[in-house]
Amino acid sequence: MIMKKKLIALCAALLLPLGSMFAQKVVLVDMEYLLSKNANYTQAISQVEAQSKKWQGEVTKLEQEASILYQSFQNEVSRLTPEQKKLREEAIIEKEKSAYELKRTYFAPEGELYKYRERLIKPIQDKIWASIKTIALNNGLGIVLDKSSGKIIYADPNMDISAAVLQQLTQ
Repeated sequence: MIMKKKLIALCAALLLPLGSMFAQKVVLVDMEYLLSKNANYTQAISQVEAQSKKWQGEVTKLEQEASILYQSFQNEVSRLTPEQKKLREEAIIEKEKSAYELKRTYFAPEGELYKYRERLIKPIQDKIWASIKTIALNNGLGIVLDKSSGKIIYADPNMDISAAVLQQLTQ
């Protein structure tokens, strides 16, 4: 048993340098830092924030109009006929619905703000990612990780063993 452990330790010691020969380099990049140092990015973020405030103002205005209609209705409800009550309630509901729809149009996950942000910022990010890929390929880097998010920005396609795993599973 002791001899077997010594043999395993000896084999491991002999094979360890071979493993490091084939190891890929893993490096870090800080996308937040890169973006913060990019004047186009900071300008684009300012434009996105300004547009967001403008659209939020439009939504807030509709919400306030709905609130005013509701307060007016509450103050006058005792003097209104059933038909007038119904018309006023419908007007309030329509105004609230308009505010909700506008908010959804602008701020939903795939809304106008998302599209606006994507249109301004994606080209800047793409340029940075292309630069990272070029550097990785030129320097034989296997993986580039984003320090700020922990995500893989670039991985050498030769490192992907998915096909081999799938083949192993289907045997």
